[in-house]
Amino acid sequence: MLRLASVALLALIPAVMTATDPPLLTWDDLSARPRPSPDATIAYGDDEMQKVDVWVPKGAPASGASFPTVLMVHGGCWTTSIADRSLMNWIAGDLRAKGIAVWNIDYRGVDRPGGGYPGTFLDAAAAADALAANAGRFHLDTSRIVAVGHSAGGHLALWLAARPKVPRDSPLRTAAALPIAHVISLGGLPDLEATAASPDNGCGVDVVVQLVGAPGTRPDVYADTSVPRLLPIGVPQDLVNGREDRIIPVRFGTDYEAQAKKAGDTVALHFVPATGHVELVTPDTNAWTETVRLIRAAFAR
Repeated sequence: MLRLASVALLALIPAVMTATDPPLLTWDDLSARPRPSPDATIAYGDDEMQKVDVWVPKGAPASGASFPTVLMVHGGCWTTSIADRSLMNWIAGDLRAKGIAVWNIDYRGVDRPGGGYPGTFLDAAAAADALAANAGRFHLDTSRIVAVGHSAGGHLALWLAARPKVPRDSPLRTAAALPIAHVISLGGLPDLEATAASPDNGCGVDVVVQLVGAPGTRPDVYADTSVPRLLPIGVPQDLVNGREDRIIPVRFGTDYEAQAKKAGDTVALHFVPATGHVELVTPDTNAWTETVRLIRAAFAR
């Protein structure tokens, strides 16, 4: 069930628009569209949010082949009451129609029992790793996984790719993490420290404490949770940001790009004009067209 209850996410307006630009999309615009449904749902735990929706292209792949597969991570400020995996149904359905399978994960948000640290992170990791166990059943190609995350899901998608860099003494360390070949972050929040210090972000600052714990609860609450602390992650990354996104200001993209490049990672930032936050997960927009191009390019490498 789609949840978009946050006033911060619903009531923001564009910063710079011209008279010829169409109005920015709202969450109501997206949810009014016919919503496609997944082909299957997999449980990786007992909680109702510990689920994965699987989207499989029609027909069988060529003999001996598998479908290129996107690991998809929804946003919603890491908060289940704001959004769940169904927020991604429209773009997941669009990829399915284009011959790309989607492994669309869910996880317990900070507002659910067991969410926060370490539960939200462990859920995302377990959901991602379940892809390998179910790949044969759905003809999913695990040789080159492209992770796509939106907003807070952009942080989690990058974090999933960075798991081999998580400190060995961390409870978030996974012995055999699903290898991710490429990450595309759509209006993401990779730097949790910067998010916690930025009241102008649409998620606010308190949610970061809920996600990682208050300072002092561990020697360093960001050491195994914030992506810049894990750089370089050794995985190519594309950042897609709307120029008029007032939920996630564009500096979160520019600042992270600079950090990642300085650390030695391959990162490209793509600004899309006349684009806010909703366009990033809406089919047929310029932002999503650009993202599909990047996904295809990542699979072709």
